[in-house]
Amino acid sequence: MSTLARARCQAKAHPLAMDAVLATAVLVCMVAGSFVEPRHRDSVSWALRTPDPLSLLLMTLGAAALVFRRRAPMTVLALTGALSVIESVTGDPRAPVAMSAVIALYTVASTTDRPTTWRVGLLTMTVLTGAAMAAGPLPWYAQENLGIFAWTGIGATAGDAVRSRRAFVQAIRERAEKAERTREEEARRRVAEERLRIARDLHDVVAHHIALVNVQAGVAAHVMDKRPDQAKEALAHVRDASRSALNELRATVGLLRQSGDPEAPTEPAPGLDRLDELTGTFRSAGLHIEVARADQGSSLPAAVDLAAYRIIQEALTNVQKHAGPQAKAEVSVVRVGPNVEITVLDDGSGDHETQDGGGHGLLGMRERVTALRGTLTTGPRYGGGFRVHAILPVKNRTPTGEDPA
Repeated sequence: MSTLARARCQAKAHPLAMDAVLATAVLVCMVAGSFVEPRHRDSVSWALRTPDPLSLLLMTLGAAALVFRRRAPMTVLALTGALSVIESVTGDPRAPVAMSAVIALYTVASTTDRPTTWRVGLLTMTVLTGAAMAAGPLPWYAQENLGIFAWTGIGATAGDAVRSRRAFVQAIRERAEKAERTREEEARRRVAEERLRIARDLHDVVAHHIALVNVQAGVAAHVMDKRPDQAKEALAHVRDASRSALNELRATVGLLRQSGDPEAPTEPAPGLDRLDELTGTFRSAGLHIEVARADQGSSLPAAVDLAAYRIIQEALTNVQKHAGPQAKAEVSVVRVGPNVEITVLDDGSGDHETQDGGGHGLLGMRERVTALRGTLTTGPRYGGGFRVHAILPVKNRTPTGEDPA
């Protein structure tokens, strides 16, 4: 880091200290300038002189006011301007107290808008120059009077230029950040659209092959006893169609997989056969759980089995996170006709919907249930606690409710 950059960082970190250093430097310059005066008005020779005590006091007050120029720029400008007017009227010889007013005017111009800079700048120039010309000990056309006019104009112009440059740099930075965000969002949108297109293609291809498998399997079952040769041919078609579907699925999943994605799991997806293991994990963490099952002997499809397991897992996770340390949970799995019903109750005091990040866990449950064309009901219980109730159809249904066969 360069020295200039390091100084800028320190100035941003300690603005009051930097203003104190600036005020000290301005005071030194004003005091040094007050000891020198022109020997002759029309010559360039200089002589030493002793400033008045009042001038020294005015210079000290003006420099001290600059310490607070960032906190109250208008107030500091008014104070330094008043001190400069007093020095212009009473000082003989005159001391450069107006230097503090120039710094204050620069601060106002660099921290406000351009119309304010114009109004305040013209008012300051008019008041200070007019007071020096009208009430000062020097003739109105003296160089010192014109110097006050010039320096106040320079201070206002420099402050406005710094403010404009700062605003320009900030606008460029904001546009660059916006462009970067837009570019990243566009890239993510394109990736999502491409993945959706690939998923649709995969659905079309796999659905076509699965339909062929279904038809050929039906033919094989129909002619198995009377025409075994035709049944073998149909089963061969089933094998070819299933192999094509697997190849298409493998190729498409390979396209969707990114370089940093984890390897595919080799163990089967969890189901209700691992419910005891799941509840045991939560019991070891201190959660009291009671399990009631009335689905013994029921064979569930893999998707339904996995969804039931995940719903119970997410519901118990919410109980552990939000229901309180003394909460108890009840889990029931019941087979009712063509459906399996999952219920998770707790007697805690937490609200899962408001505490679980806006209900993202519940949203995940709802998406799983909706994908299986089931229903999910969640909400607080009367008297305290929370209830999660899911009804999952064991047999997949078409949108019209008919069996796909």
